[in-house]
Amino acid sequence: MKRIPAIDIARGLVMVIMALDHVRDFLHIHAAQSPTDLATTTPFLFFTRWITHLCAPSFVFLAGTSAWLYIRSGGDRRFLLQRGVLLIVMEFTLVNFALSFDIRFRLLIFEVIATIGAGMIALSFLSRMSTRTILIIAAILIAGHDVIDLVPMPTNKTLGFIGALLLGPGAFQLGGGRLFAIAYPILPWLGIMLAGFGAGPVFTWPPEKRKKFLIRSGLAALVAFTSLRWTNSYGDPFHWTAQHSGLFTFLSFMNVTKYPPSLLFTLITLGILMLVLAAAEKVPKAAHALLVYGRTPLVFFIIHLYLIHALMLVIVLLQGHSLSQLDFSPFKFGRPENAGLNLFRIYLVWITVVAALYPVCRWYGRYKAAHKERQWLRYL
Repeated sequence: MKRIPAIDIARGLVMVIMALDHVRDFLHIHAAQSPTDLATTTPFLFFTRWITHLCAPSFVFLAGTSAWLYIRSGGDRRFLLQRGVLLIVMEFTLVNFALSFDIRFRLLIFEVIATIGAGMIALSFLSRMSTRTILIIAAILIAGHDVIDLVPMPTNKTLGFIGALLLGPGAFQLGGGRLFAIAYPILPWLGIMLAGFGAGPVFTWPPEKRKKFLIRSGLAALVAFTSLRWTNSYGDPFHWTAQHSGLFTFLSFMNVTKYPPSLLFTLITLGILMLVLAAAEKVPKAAHALLVYGRTPLVFFIIHLYLIHALMLVIVLLQGHSLSQLDFSPFKFGRPENAGLNLFRIYLVWITVVAALYPVCRWYGRYKAAHKERQWLRYL
């Protein structure tokens, strides 16, 4: 399959942004505080979190687009099924351990890698449908998902688990002190993946035609977001409200729901992604470094989690905390109370992590390109 640089550049950009969110999650001294809670946040902290909203929908959308391009190039649909299963296995092994560093695996999280895996499994079957049908299903899932918020989840434990897995989120005790948390329910994210799959044919168009379409689509999504958000009528479970200043009123307006992704969340993030993809058709040479990250997304994702988590432990020990203070219970990640860095230092660590992973990703990208005969490399 011939790679499209604009897709890899856009994916590389959101990978870099994603690393900022994970550095903040692990290392910010106020990581336990919600960065989008207008009662306690600052504009800088709010923006640091909000900009990373672009990451998950971009990954999922572009995974769908890449699946369409793969199938168009003659790829076997069974590969989507196999890779989907592998991604789910990796989520509950390599990724979950990177998040917790808990050898007892007391916290199992169904996050973005697992939901992409589930989407690929679904696509291995749904991809036989027409592009038009897939886009209709995507529109129903994306636009209609917010109606589900009006329906209470079943109280039955088994039905409640299935409901959360499909529509969620939710958390369930497994016994033995283990917790299963569903952060990325399948159906709303599948809608975004199907939208990306349905957009696949656009990336076979001539660059200028494609760029114009992406700009128009992006602007249309942003106009739709602004219009719907202004009315406070539909598209997000939380309305925006007037705040004590114009800036905080704007933050309230932009404060849309990610868990699960509301219609308004999807409109604004995918609208921005369309504009990024259009801009990526022709970028300065310096931005080509993003290709390195965009062509090795899974390797970057896994290694950067281990690196950031290890850095967090080193930093808190250097701050004077003892090994006995490290808490690896669910959602603690080993970080003691009042440990961590201020937001300025978070940005410094983020830049360091991204720079450190550049040669690793470049080496792996070259190795993968030079060894196409090694079929197992296709899965990473």
